[in-house]
Amino acid sequence: MEQKDLLKDLIAHCKEYGFIFPSSEIYDGLAATYDYGQLGVELKNNLKTYWWKSMTQLNSNIVGIDSAIFMHPTTWKASGHVDAFNDPLIDNKDSKKRYRADVLLEEYQEKQHQKIQKEVDKAEKRFGDAFDKAQFLATNPNVLRVQEKIQEVQTRMKQALNDNALEDLRQLILDLEIVCPISGSKNWTEVRQFNLMFSTSLGSVAGEASTIYLRPETAQGIFVNFLNVQKSGRMKIPFGIAQIGKAFRNEIVARQFIFRMREFEQMEMQFFVKPGEELSWYEHWKSKRITWHLNLGLGESNYRFHDHIKLAHYANAACDIEFHFPMGFKELEGIHSRTDFDLKQHELHAGKKLQYFDPSTNESYVPYVIETSVGLDRLFLSVLTAAYQEETLEDGSERTVLKIPAALAPYKLAVLPLVKKDGLPEKAQAIIEMLRLDFTTQYDEKDSIGKRYRRQDAIGTPFAITVDHESLENNTVTIRNRDTMVQERMAIDALPNYLHTHCSWSALLSNLG
Repeated sequence: MEQKDLLKDLIAHCKEYGFIFPSSEIYDGLAATYDYGQLGVELKNNLKTYWWKSMTQLNSNIVGIDSAIFMHPTTWKASGHVDAFNDPLIDNKDSKKRYRADVLLEEYQEKQHQKIQKEVDKAEKRFGDAFDKAQFLATNPNVLRVQEKIQEVQTRMKQALNDNALEDLRQLILDLEIVCPISGSKNWTEVRQFNLMFSTSLGSVAGEASTIYLRPETAQGIFVNFLNVQKSGRMKIPFGIAQIGKAFRNEIVARQFIFRMREFEQMEMQFFVKPGEELSWYEHWKSKRITWHLNLGLGESNYRFHDHIKLAHYANAACDIEFHFPMGFKELEGIHSRTDFDLKQHELHAGKKLQYFDPSTNESYVPYVIETSVGLDRLFLSVLTAAYQEETLEDGSERTVLKIPAALAPYKLAVLPLVKKDGLPEKAQAIIEMLRLDFTTQYDEKDSIGKRYRRQDAIGTPFAITVDHESLENNTVTIRNRDTMVQERMAIDALPNYLHTHCSWSALLSNLG
């Protein structure tokens, strides 16, 4: 399937089967806002659980909090968001559409990377097993020419962003002859900065004194609680604080389904370390986080690291884990070495010490911080992107299947009586009662068994259990595997252990150690 069509198919599939609906749809919707349906909320909660357990349950030195969305407004002055949380925006005069200038340039670079990949694919097809990819990338003239172009764009873009040289950013867009995707024209306005924070008023009287912000990230709630957690939990450095929560950004260019929204959910962990050790811990968490993603089995080729061209004001190292979404490779998770910027800024603005006393060295210091931050909605989209498949079967029929990792699937199993009589529905309900405390289950008795299998394939249910007349005689059922469609006969008493082996959290988490 062409990647450009996949996003449209995913959006349609999500609505048809109850994963995601346009928000306020009966009022013609609200741009870039979505509601998670009955299956979507199950998958979303499972993704949260996978992240939370891997952070807090598998790491004895990481604990969790849940901080408030509303924070004292000085928080955002201290963090730099009031003065520096901006996006460089540019308008096309013909289409009247607005774009992020840096994203236009990133998309241009991605197209160049795709050109290189096409050269690689052609050479691989031509030379077969004798193909040496590394040598080809290092010597092919076409590849080298494109790589040089990418490097030149990155250098100019980095310089313009670091210098806040908005005219240079626009000039680069003009020099590369980047066109508006809607109008196809190069009739661009100047680049302007736009602050992304939502403001509101606290209390009954509006005014400057009562202005507060919806948090644009969850990290600051962790930083202001650093000492509360450290002292109450008797935590010793290195240790981490994890949080899952909503964040809000006034994205002017919110688009691409749930990839970029104004209201979204983050899963962040701030890891506090001794100054001077931050870069080794940065590498440690890069390795841990890519391992976590790969453990889902969505395909190693779908991930890559991307070092930041422009470092944030607080960072001395930063990279993204990018995923191959339908729109190309885009940021999925950020990993940053934030130095001691945040804690020192809060010390300065609050007038209170945020230092750790190290009993092993008898000294106090402000810790450095390594941040891992993954967008839950983007993670949701990455799972659907990799899981969604349209298959032609041996008999010529077709099926749409979501090959969601079993532990994450909204329903782990469906129990299907072969017919709606002869005591089979009652037997099926008894099986559900036996399993429902440990596994999410669905009962379905409508239509032929083949149609019911197709429905379960489409919503990603890993196993379908069929109850037939033989089940009444010898307490066995047929269990069907979603991915292979292989069916096997199994004793009903053996189902709990079988499903635990394939669907449980321990089955998914055991590889992380």
